[in-house]
Amino acid sequence: MILQGKRVALPPAPVVHRQFEAHARSTPDAVAVVWAGRQVTYAELDAKANRFAHWLGARGHGRGAKVGVCLDYSIDMIVAILGTLKAGAAYVPFDPAYPAARLQLLLGQVPDLALIVASPATAGMAGSASADVIDLEQLSDHLAGLPATAPDVRVTGDDVCYAVFTSGSTGTPKLTAVRHEGWFNLMNWLRLEYGLDSRSNNLVVSAFGFDLSQRALMTALFCGATQYLLASRNFDAMMAYRILNEHEIRTVHCASSTLYLLVDWETARGGDALTRLDYVLFGGEALKAERLTDWARREGNTCTLLHQYGVAECTDVATSYDLAAYRPGEHDIPPVGKPAYNTDIHLLDEDLRGVAPGEQGEICISGASVGAGYLNTGPENRKFTTITVDGAPRRVYRTGDRGHVNEAGELIVLGRIDAQVKVRGMRIDPTDIERALARLAGVREAAVVVTYTGSGEAELVAFVVPAGEDLDANDLRTGLLETLPRNMVPARFLNIPRIPLSPHGKADRAALVDACV
Repeated sequence: MILQGKRVALPPAPVVHRQFEAHARSTPDAVAVVWAGRQVTYAELDAKANRFAHWLGARGHGRGAKVGVCLDYSIDMIVAILGTLKAGAAYVPFDPAYPAARLQLLLGQVPDLALIVASPATAGMAGSASADVIDLEQLSDHLAGLPATAPDVRVTGDDVCYAVFTSGSTGTPKLTAVRHEGWFNLMNWLRLEYGLDSRSNNLVVSAFGFDLSQRALMTALFCGATQYLLASRNFDAMMAYRILNEHEIRTVHCASSTLYLLVDWETARGGDALTRLDYVLFGGEALKAERLTDWARREGNTCTLLHQYGVAECTDVATSYDLAAYRPGEHDIPPVGKPAYNTDIHLLDEDLRGVAPGEQGEICISGASVGAGYLNTGPENRKFTTITVDGAPRRVYRTGDRGHVNEAGELIVLGRIDAQVKVRGMRIDPTDIERALARLAGVREAAVVVTYTGSGEAELVAFVVPAGEDLDANDLRTGLLETLPRNMVPARFLNIPRIPLSPHGKADRAALVDACV
């Protein structure tokens, strides 16, 4: 089974920062970035990035080099990213919001890291790394004397533009590399398919280390719009909503759980900043559509919710679905839609053969978005493999997700293959239980985790956020037994005020497991 995305021609050199440079030439006085009451125009940002690119090049950190960026959201962060790209190098985000131990682990996972760009507030966090740490503020006088014109560096679509960390099954983070062609293709699809343009001002609300944040940071600049940044290391719903309310922001990219928080904030205060957006592009975890239904049906709501699916290894987004078409009675699970341009979705069996229409299979991705592979692992690169399609080899990435295609030709993601656990002799996916809990009266949100008893047996624990008063475990158990087999009903039910979020804005399941101990 194959879902094929529309084929759209790309330029001979699909290089992301070239699009930004074109806007710097055509609209030099347009505002490029707004942060903490400061702003910089396209021309000013281009000149700053060019100077930093010249500095990198003079030190031999050009094409093929990897430059770490350990900065809080700021204008300097965008300068460091664009300057790295202009030098032909790839950037690696190191999020200052991470715990120190996690950050040190990541710093040690990048082979041949050229240097790390930091600030006075973040330099100490990266100080133990083997690479040199440089402070852009301390370099400012020297950079001011370098050329403001772009360096003469040949960059191709095959060159790596950034690399982000994603979770590893062995506990060691994997560093996955994205190519310019894939990143360009993603933003070009968003621009053409959804009409993003110079008015599509964006607010970044996700953590810097998140794969989603890379396109959130660059799409506005790719389209000639203004990029707004939070003046906060961690997500601040009050600050984010204030900026949405006070500025002409049209788009937001975020994880589903972050969207729930913003919707709750707006609903509680009777505001309309979210409803006035053009788009919220969200995904990254199983959707709890009931958290959005009442808000989405508000009179005058003109915001289009794009429910998207993808993986860091394939430039973050592979499919998209307009949630306005979602009907709970028709769709048990909200679809994630159809493929992006120049992207195909393959549903394959264990032998990498296509499954029949309607059957479940492993979701594999091919096309322009497929990344360059992992930079710090060996066997894990087997997830990038080759299959034969119509007699020709096709490079694909095996996501490890299972899904099927509905009658409308839209992808349905059912969960992780490796998330299935054996409980009392039967393989189950906790996501299926979460969906059943969400349909019960009085349940606002739910998360199910797997813990283990002293004898090593798997046990399901449900964390429930009630819509009102605390919910009785026996009532929840009885409700689930109407739709689920007994071995899928959790052993314990715990009422909590909210589901904790990770720095990436997703449900923090590790924190929930710790709470069970």
